[in-house]
Amino acid sequence: MKAMQGLWDTSGIQPCHDLIVPGDTVPSVFWNAVAMRGDQVWMRQKEFGIWRSWSWRQTAEAVREIAGGLMALGFAPGECASILANTVVEWVLADLAVLSCGGVANGIYPTDAAAQVHYLCEDSRTTVLFVEDDEQLDKALEVRAGLPLLRKVIVFDMNGLRDLHDPDVMSLEALRALGREHLQGHAQELEQRITGCTPGDLAILVYTSGTTGKPKGAMHSHRGLVYTVRGYNTLVAQDAHDERMCFLPLCHIAERLGGEYFAMYTGAILNFVENPETVPENVREIAPTVFTAVPRVWEKFYSAVMIALKEASGLQQAAYGWSIGVGSAIAERVLAGQPVGAGLRLKFRLARWLALDNVRKLIGIHRSRYLVTGAAPISPELVKWYLALGVPMLEVWGMTETCGAATGMPAGRIKPGSIGPAAAYNEVRIDPATGEILVRGTNVFMGYLNLPEKTAEAIDPDGWLHTGDVGAMDEDGYFRITDRMKDIIITAGGKNVTPSELENELKFSPYITDAVVIGDARPYLTAIVMIDQENVEKFAQDHDVPFSNYQSLTRAQEVQDLIQAEIDRVNARFARVEQIKKFFLLETQLSAEDEELTPTMKLKRKLVQAKYRERIDAMYA
Repeated sequence: MKAMQGLWDTSGIQPCHDLIVPGDTVPSVFWNAVAMRGDQVWMRQKEFGIWRSWSWRQTAEAVREIAGGLMALGFAPGECASILANTVVEWVLADLAVLSCGGVANGIYPTDAAAQVHYLCEDSRTTVLFVEDDEQLDKALEVRAGLPLLRKVIVFDMNGLRDLHDPDVMSLEALRALGREHLQGHAQELEQRITGCTPGDLAILVYTSGTTGKPKGAMHSHRGLVYTVRGYNTLVAQDAHDERMCFLPLCHIAERLGGEYFAMYTGAILNFVENPETVPENVREIAPTVFTAVPRVWEKFYSAVMIALKEASGLQQAAYGWSIGVGSAIAERVLAGQPVGAGLRLKFRLARWLALDNVRKLIGIHRSRYLVTGAAPISPELVKWYLALGVPMLEVWGMTETCGAATGMPAGRIKPGSIGPAAAYNEVRIDPATGEILVRGTNVFMGYLNLPEKTAEAIDPDGWLHTGDVGAMDEDGYFRITDRMKDIIITAGGKNVTPSELENELKFSPYITDAVVIGDARPYLTAIVMIDQENVEKFAQDHDVPFSNYQSLTRAQEVQDLIQAEIDRVNARFARVEQIKKFFLLETQLSAEDEELTPTMKLKRKLVQAKYRERIDAMYA
């Protein structure tokens, strides 16, 4: 850690063990935080080009009125309300109102199709459904006939719906008005609901992405949520001076716990992006001091810098090359625990002035004290690149069932390629028989809704959660993920291959978004590759490669050669038996609505292999 002082600002990354806000349920923590913080700003959201601030007091007023409206509609403790919307302030308001009523809050991805909405509402026994706008309302109306328990649909944004007259649909504003009226005659009802909520009660449902079948509803209690949120501050501390960017789906455990609830506990300001497409612009406006994202976001930022660099002047390229070299030299010394001399420190200051500070501003991380990455594996080289810029990147590992992070990288001893030691609030160990990573602690979920047999498979009698991840632990107690138990490839020659290592190296390319390596019981390895459309299109334009659409772009020989060169680069780092011999490019531009992708934009390995079986077989013909 001493080697970092004066180079990287790590002063605010130290774990905090102090109790910040009392309370043993999510609503009690929220209302206690309101009492403590009052007129301080908690949330900001950009509307019509202007950032609107929400103080804790204003948030509380909206939550109180929505909760009052729900009670007026007969919403009872223990009932489930689902939220079908993008990451917006209203999502948080609805969530906290449902929990304050003693209800169960469930999130639905806004990219889910109507059939998926039906399944999730039916499985969770949803009685009230919040939707963002007319697009999401259409899905609800399409399936409501098959949802006899659904009593009311609440719409956040009524734009385009002013002429709608449906007794089962009402606006959020109308619900708030109903709540104000209801609370006038039932002043104590909400307080009774809040105090009646107990730590052991079911609080939220988080449905898994369903990569191996239908989504399963992971049940989390108030006790588990509050315990974990307090535990997060023992990994990396934040406070009311911090600015966060809220942009990942709130129905995903990462943003729900690490964004909404962690900020609620610590007082950090939540800044909501305009929409998923404006993240690069919004991050430069917000300049978050604490920034959590998935590897795909960090890869996109890196790709944008590499593409911009190709268009820079020779002098600018030379300045960057020298500067990143200095940063890399320091990063390597710090990672090795070696001292950084005064001469190198002086060079780093010059490197920041010449190029590195500009790169950080281009991305929007110039105020970031640290970056957090999780939800999927990340290339160690990418971690080192951000370190070379002068910003520590801390990898965390966890899953829906562990309430998010179960391990975390300490800022004082970063090991790229590792997920860090076990978090202080849970136990993590390696099963000696299978190599599977096991987790035990209060943060482990209650089980899967309506699936007792799946719960029994996941949690053994001793309370250990079987994560499905295979890993190893080094002499310092740092864990490393080697693969998913079901994803390890054993070639026809008997060689065990970890596909995720190859896939992570491929995704480090600015031209590759994702890849699936094939080879189980096959004579050699092959790959299915999804290109980065924006960067590959830029390459094609710069090199006069003709194309008319996405499919023709992937079929262009120059693009095929480009990806082959990227694969060759990766192959050079692996033994011959671990090298990719053939590949093909997905010819369809995929989005989160497509079945091949999870809502977090990861290719579904089994589905992709099954869907493209003929093309895979052709690579082995």
